[in-house]
Amino acid sequence: MTAALPSPAAPLRIGTRGSPLALAQAQETRARLMAAFELPEAAFALVVIKTTGDRVLDRPLKEIGGKGLFTREIEDALLAGEIDIAVHSMKDMPTLQPAGLVLDCFLPREDVRDAFVSAVAARPEALAPGSAVGSSSLRRRAQLLNRFPTLRVVEFRGNVQTRLKKLAEGLAAGTFLAMAGLNRLGMADVARSAVDPADMLPAVAQGAIGIERREGDARAAALLAAIHDRDTGLRLAAERAMLAGLDGSCETPIAGLAVLEGGEVWLRGEILRPDGSDRLAEEGRAPAADAAALGADLARRLQARAPRGFFDWRDA
Repeated sequence: MTAALPSPAAPLRIGTRGSPLALAQAQETRARLMAAFELPEAAFALVVIKTTGDRVLDRPLKEIGGKGLFTREIEDALLAGEIDIAVHSMKDMPTLQPAGLVLDCFLPREDVRDAFVSAVAARPEALAPGSAVGSSSLRRRAQLLNRFPTLRVVEFRGNVQTRLKKLAEGLAAGTFLAMAGLNRLGMADVARSAVDPADMLPAVAQGAIGIERREGDARAAALLAAIHDRDTGLRLAAERAMLAGLDGSCETPIAGLAVLEGGEVWLRGEILRPDGSDRLAEEGRAPAADAAALGADLARRLQARAPRGFFDWRDA
């Protein structure tokens, strides 16, 4: 690259949320940039930004705005020039970018599966009828109630450590976390079992880290191009095109997973009623170059099958 590299005197400012997991993701981004350009750690500065989703923990996400709650303040700082790049968990990202920002760098994807965590059962099917499962995810709630309608779901907000504390206090018999997050925190042993995607399709973009930059910032673009993972980008193109076609947000139970097989993308998607009473699933394959078109097609097929009011969580 021709632009000046970051240095201890002029570090690249990396915006991130302040949870242990968010910091681990920002540190992974820094480590990959350090390795790609043989730079010292001091050439990068982590800038912690608190988001609305971090501040408001006493209400479900659907009541305070859904997606964007964990990104808006960080993106505002990026647009204002207070940071140079922003590191995000991709499953928190809206499908539309604010004007002036670009999201085209993705790190190699981690384990996409959900982890079941419990002190009383190794798997959700082993829980006694009437047992409470903690989750703030409408997707997990709907999937769980679809498979196990005798279980109850109670609200669990907060970061990984907060949710584990609630579980230890006996507020629920089990909960779900992302295996990717546990792996990145060095806490994989917390999971009693990893749930097969055939049993619980993950959230769109689960396990993926995305790095956002300002449009026209040639230096940031060149830096991020060196650590971009093409395969993850193709998979997310399919999944996020499906999500966009469904007008997906944290208020709608949508799941999706794309897998690369040779030169093809295999995409599975599903939508559920929030109370788990109905589930619609579709899948398809296409050349990798047509990943986004495949996602859009799957969204149209799911929408065509969904009756009116399918996504209205107020009916749950």
